[in-house]
Amino acid sequence: MSFRDDTEEGRNDLRRPFLHTGSWYRMGSRQSSMLESSQVIRDSSISVLACVLIVALGPIQFGFTCGYSSPTQAAITKDLGLTVSEYSVFGSLSNVGAMVGAIASGQIAEYIGRKGSLMIAAIPNIIGWLSISFAKDTSFLYMGRLLEGFGVGIISYTVPVYIAEIAPQHMRGALGSVNQLSVTIGIMLAYLLGLFVPWRILAVLGVLPCTLLIPGLFFIPESPRWLAKMGFTDDFETSLQVLRGFDTDITVEVNEIKRSVASSSKRSAIRFVDLKRRRYYFPLMVGIGLLVLQQLGGINGVLFYSSTIFESAGVTSSNVATFGVGVVQVVATAVATWLVDKSGRRLLLMISSIGMTISLVIVAVAFYLKEFVSPDSNMYNILSMVSVVGVVAMVISCSLGMGPIPWLIMSEILPVNIKGLAGSIATLLNWFVSWLVTMTANMLLAWSSGGTFTLYALVCGFTVVFVSLWVPETKGKTLEEIQALFR
Repeated sequence: MSFRDDTEEGRNDLRRPFLHTGSWYRMGSRQSSMLESSQVIRDSSISVLACVLIVALGPIQFGFTCGYSSPTQAAITKDLGLTVSEYSVFGSLSNVGAMVGAIASGQIAEYIGRKGSLMIAAIPNIIGWLSISFAKDTSFLYMGRLLEGFGVGIISYTVPVYIAEIAPQHMRGALGSVNQLSVTIGIMLAYLLGLFVPWRILAVLGVLPCTLLIPGLFFIPESPRWLAKMGFTDDFETSLQVLRGFDTDITVEVNEIKRSVASSSKRSAIRFVDLKRRRYYFPLMVGIGLLVLQQLGGINGVLFYSSTIFESAGVTSSNVATFGVGVVQVVATAVATWLVDKSGRRLLLMISSIGMTISLVIVAVAFYLKEFVSPDSNMYNILSMVSVVGVVAMVISCSLGMGPIPWLIMSEILPVNIKGLAGSIATLLNWFVSWLVTMTANMLLAWSSGGTFTLYALVCGFTVVFVSLWVPETKGKTLEEIQALFR
């Protein structure tokens, strides 16, 4: 049974070349008797986990891009003679490129699939890193950062959507959180390697995640829900079978996806007037709200310029302290990955936003008090340690909820027939606010460290209210059941 009219077969044929990558699994579904000795491929959780680990190279690239600007600030400004404002532009240009990538991400992922869009995203990332490594002035430096950002913008939308669409409902929270865990691993790697290698070599090392991602995409299946939506019936069932295991009965899940796709196919194209309906505006509001508040809380400002923040706090080995923050962030995100399918999304978001608010207030008070204390006094040293502890606590709190879960919820709650457009809008706004934060963070910290952290604390306080009033719990529900909540 087809989900599209015959008139769409021509357009579908244009997409088929991207489907045949990874076609090893098609043989497996038809000749599973040949693979009975391979428990690794027949185990459904291992199969899904392998796919997630391969696409996780994209978020690692994302994190490496975010973390690169912190350990390299002093060296790049010295070697290329940049001012603070010029380096701030460099740090924020990845967000500008990501905004452009976000605009295109939804439509690219809808037209050529999740795998095809990741392949496209990898190419500008590789070119961008090489451009930075050979930069002699700001032109190549800025161009490379823009290209990196463009690829990261596509990755930031596509990877969580792909993971949400392939994961079984009882594992979707944990596997979805691997996206953010991989981002934190990328940040930590940038901090760690930045301690030992020059900034040009560090940029060359930034090529590795996407260089490994491209061949890896040839060994994983396309999203079964995207295949079903595009009308590729045989590919859809084959992809789902390999993801769930060749011994698993997928009849119920196949029928659920067919009903969902058939229902969305009957609807006409979405118009702006249709967004007045609760089934569309409410999930869009929740998705955009969480992604915007995630950035307004200041986490990217802290991560991008953590070395500068620690120097302001009086820490002598600021780059080492920054790496320590990276390690803490990875551990906290790993804990969130383990908890998200046990405690639920809402509880972790509440704990996270409350913890961020308290931590930021502590940091703000410490910086305010330091203005009235002699730098040579014991109290000054105590306040420096308090501010460092507060920053670390803020990063831990964010990693437990506001870091991984907004991307997870965005990929879960958007209706299938507006996911491409709505996902692009949500991702675009996330990167726009991230650009504002990273562009202004250095200048705000130079104006007043205490004032900067006070602003971030106010946003996190509002996030507590937003989550308690409007964010639904999605734990343990299929994507089709989640969309039914808004009807």
